[in-house]
Amino acid sequence: MTTLTAGGALLVRLKAIGVDYVFCNSGTDFPPIIEGLAEAAAKGIALPTAVVIPHESAAMGMAHGYYLATGRSQAVIAHTNVGLANCAIGAINAAVERVPVLLFSGRTPTTEKDRFGTRTVPIGWGQEMRDQTALVREAAKWDYELRFPEQAAEIVDRAWAIANSTPRGPVYVSLPREVLCEPAPADDLDAPPRMQPSVTHPNPKLVAEAARLLAEAENPVIFAQHGTGDAGAFEALSALADDWGIPVCQYWAVALAMPTDHPMAAEANPAKLIERADAILVLDALAPWSPQLHRPKADCTIVQIGQDPLSARTPVRNFRSDLSIACDVADGIRALKAEMDALRLGRADRVALRREAVAAENAKARETMLATAEAGQSGMMTKDWVSLCLSRALQGIDATVLSELGCPMAPMSLDHHRAWYQEPHAGGLGWSFPAALGMQLADRDRLIVATMGDGSYMFSNPVACHQVAEALELPVLVVVVNNAEWGAVRQSVLGVYPGGYAARSNAMPLTQLSPVPDFVKVAEASRAWARRVEDGPALGAALAEALDHVRNKRGLALLDVRVRP
Repeated sequence: MTTLTAGGALLVRLKAIGVDYVFCNSGTDFPPIIEGLAEAAAKGIALPTAVVIPHESAAMGMAHGYYLATGRSQAVIAHTNVGLANCAIGAINAAVERVPVLLFSGRTPTTEKDRFGTRTVPIGWGQEMRDQTALVREAAKWDYELRFPEQAAEIVDRAWAIANSTPRGPVYVSLPREVLCEPAPADDLDAPPRMQPSVTHPNPKLVAEAARLLAEAENPVIFAQHGTGDAGAFEALSALADDWGIPVCQYWAVALAMPTDHPMAAEANPAKLIERADAILVLDALAPWSPQLHRPKADCTIVQIGQDPLSARTPVRNFRSDLSIACDVADGIRALKAEMDALRLGRADRVALRREAVAAENAKARETMLATAEAGQSGMMTKDWVSLCLSRALQGIDATVLSELGCPMAPMSLDHHRAWYQEPHAGGLGWSFPAALGMQLADRDRLIVATMGDGSYMFSNPVACHQVAEALELPVLVVVVNNAEWGAVRQSVLGVYPGGYAARSNAMPLTQLSPVPDFVKVAEASRAWARRVEDGPALGAALAEALDHVRNKRGLALLDVRVRP
């Protein structure tokens, strides 16, 4: 029987199950990982590409973005407890957004002498924990500590299958150094996975009932928050909404579910829609509306469709669900459309009147919003103007925009299922920049635009992200929408205390980020193209120049755009 170090066997198995990249931040627990990489390479064994990521939060963000672009789980390997602690925010983001990251970290040796791989430096004692997994256990679907070298391959298979079972999410495995140093069987490491994910499918009876409820409703409404899952479902939802004259509200959307200029695309404020709704379809939404502000009528029927329509991992989430359908949202949309297509006969006149009214209301709301965005170029720019200007710059380009408290979705013209992603509802900041790098790594020919607030840019460990972009030649466009404050915090204070002392103060406490660092110089330190824009009418030309650099010179470009608080 041929053997590899257990560290090498684990990496080889990751490649066999479809992992393209292992995002690593190495430490003193990595010798068997590094030796395994070298040994497998010397023996001509296929491996995933292992890349050095200078900060673990960036590694998690890149794995997250790669999955959004490809639908394939990637791996992150961190350094013992300290590296795992830096992964925790990314793990929380992945858990809330159901992204199946395969997270590993070393574990400090448990022996002090007389065993290969034992402790050799003082941090071997300093990094020991009674329960290292506790750092990410609440975010992980499943966790394990590798105990024997012969387990390496089968544990990889189990981790992958569980992570990709619905509801999907990250898993965690700790890797003690002594175990990784031991020889493991190398035969059949390229065999098919020993187990497959368990995936739920829409229940036909429940789908038929949901279709009947929506078809018979006078004022049905659809809420979509996490997109549609794939291009086919994106088209199906757009057609379903148009066929039946049903408004689609993308309240706090994380991914695009419908073109922003579709006649049935409603404004993001759901108040009017909820007030009159007699049937509501919720598509994969953690919080489809705010119960404090929006309360459906008692006789309104609510249907929820998603991987976990009741969001079981969230302790408090008491949105009513009269009909709960567990499935991937793409499958649910397609099944629902098929059922509703069969119910259209005899309803054409009623639907036509509703469609006309909904389309007129949506068109008026969009016209008003775009006029407001256009006016935002005067004086110090608004975020809405930046968003509108970016949308115009991207016209005709097949691009993906990520926003982390950056450019709002509403003023943009977006028309495909991969057009838009917003920060996870977990709120783990520093996501947009590394997620964009992961997307770009997955699709080097696609234009990826990462927009973010100035606080989010600082949270992303920008020096680490710029280093990765230069090292891997990832030509992302970064737009920092810079208002020199924690804007989301200020808005939250105003929402709770609209007439309070903080609202009346000249500088609201604990929200200011002045003096703002020179982000242009941060980017230029890694030889990126970077400019500051303070004049609204000049933004279009600056975006055109930045896009030219990204697309033709294949380098990262950054715009530091100053906007109103």
